[in-house]
Amino acid sequence: MLRLEVRPQPSARWGYASPLLALAITVVVGVILFALLGKDPVRGLQVFFWEPIKSPYAISELLVKATPLLIIALGLAVCFRSNVWNIGAEGQFVIGAVFATGVALMADKSSGPGFFVLVLLAGVVGGMLWAAVTALLRDRFNANEILVSLMLVYVGIQILNYLVYGPWKDPMGFNFPQTQTFEKAAQMPRLVQGFRVNIGLLLALAGVVAVWVFLFRTYSGYAQQVGGLAPAAARYAGFSSRKALWLALLTSGAAAGLAGALEVAGPVGQLTPHLPVGYGFAAIIVAFVGRLHPVGVVFSALLMSMFYIGGELAQSRLGLPKSLTGVFQGLLLFALLACDTLIHYRVVLKK
Repeated sequence: MLRLEVRPQPSARWGYASPLLALAITVVVGVILFALLGKDPVRGLQVFFWEPIKSPYAISELLVKATPLLIIALGLAVCFRSNVWNIGAEGQFVIGAVFATGVALMADKSSGPGFFVLVLLAGVVGGMLWAAVTALLRDRFNANEILVSLMLVYVGIQILNYLVYGPWKDPMGFNFPQTQTFEKAAQMPRLVQGFRVNIGLLLALAGVVAVWVFLFRTYSGYAQQVGGLAPAAARYAGFSSRKALWLALLTSGAAAGLAGALEVAGPVGQLTPHLPVGYGFAAIIVAFVGRLHPVGVVFSALLMSMFYIGGELAQSRLGLPKSLTGVFQGLLLFALLACDTLIHYRVVLKK
């Protein structure tokens, strides 16, 4: 009988190498999948891993996809290191976009060039308020934050649908469920003319530095991580578990809300019911593939954005369903979990 036995000392080297091994396993399984579907595996891999980086425009689109994933994953990394399981970043992303839209629709032709800052701040506030609902229920009633944050995702989507089908529906939009296009003052400034990549990329990179400093160079970051790794030791040291809970959830909510504001006022330019595309859920995989480290999250966000673009290209060029993106995301996650399991456990044969 095969059993899992705890290793005396997990390998630190494999701890860092396992994401690469998980990616290799995902590629191998992807090749088999393309062959079973009757498609050229080489062409399939080219669509996923070469097309997104083959030209400056393709790279700019890759960065557009990676920006919200990176921002949300940074907030989730703080949460998960604190042993707080926020699974509802998608809902905080949506509500952040809703709050940002509420401010953006106030802009007019006379609005100043810095109006977009108010749009971003509104998104941050929206994400924090939505995460605060989970924090409050966990703090006061000991509700499970996994279930609460996940259920709030669908509440947030219904709020979005109500607004775009109702009060905020563009009267000149030919009856499409969408708001009017934002004024230029409410849209994110683009970094390069002719490309969609905008100031959100700089904010995401600044967030990498800020999260790294917070986690590894501040007392509060140290307290958060101790509370996640050893709650009993944290209580003995006098660290507040309530403070850690609120700080983790508000931080991740603010990050998701900022990503929502950047998305709705950046490449989209208006609020539509198609805004939720799963960035909040995919960012969970991004955070874990990046080992909950700000620098690692950068590379995993780029990889996940490749999967998004590859899924769209596979649909148009290979005739495959767009859901192939989710298949590759799931393969990567399960391969990583399998590798991590074998890092901490070994398979032994018991008679």
